[in-house]
Amino acid sequence: MSDTTPSADAPDYDALTRDIAEVPAVEVIVTVAVNLMSAAAVKLGLTDEGDAHKDLDEARKLIHALAGLLDGSATEISSFHAAPLRDGLKSLQLAFREASLVRDEPGQGPGEKYTGAVYG
Repeated sequence: MSDTTPSADAPDYDALTRDIAEVPAVEVIVTVAVNLMSAAAVKLGLTDEGDAHKDLDEARKLIHALAGLLDGSATEISSFHAAPLRDGLKSLQLAFREASLVRDEPGQGPGEKYTGAVYG
């Protein structure tokens, strides 16, 4: 017969479920957006390590996902939360454009499907 008591190594899923249940949706959306922004910055080489983790293909995917999240949640989060996220997204899109050796046509860069063309 198996012991159902959580071990010290196993996470307490009941506690985790209770914790996430108490978090407002806006907070979850903003947290995910910030994580996408941070990951994109790393893949763009914008960290202290610079080019060590630079991968523009990965950065494109992350920026595109961030733009889709912000577009899809625009009516769900207040402008208090949305404005700085949109500013961060635009900064990442411009950094991507600068880092790219082959320029995307206006409106074809990462996330521009959702934001429209981004110009420096």
